[in-house]
Amino acid sequence: MPYVDFSIVPEHEIAPGFRARFIHSDHMTLAYWNITAGAALPDHAHPHEQIVNVIDGEFEFTLDGEKRILTAGSVVNIPSHVKHSGRAITNCKIIDAFYPVREDYRK
Repeated sequence: MPYVDFSIVPEHEIAPGFRARFIHSDHMTLAYWNITAGAALPDHAHPHEQIVNVIDGEFEFTLDGEKRILTAGSVVNIPSHVKHSGRAITNCKIIDAFYPVREDYRK
């Protein structure tokens, strides 16, 4: 399906304060996150490559032990199996791209 009506894509809460709509192709997943201020994800890693693109808000992000404050326009390239974590300082909108598909995000 080449065209998606985003308004009918259901939103899922993956962790407390982390709500997203997911679009899947044959080889990748896009996640459109709405994150509540104060919500945090613990240190984790996965086999997927991930690109994080902050659209709005401030997000404290730790990649392989290095902490940074991300703001609108910040982009992070996360290689496979590298530990990362994050915490929303303010309400945030973030788009993540994952390769390969995040089968665990198919709902």
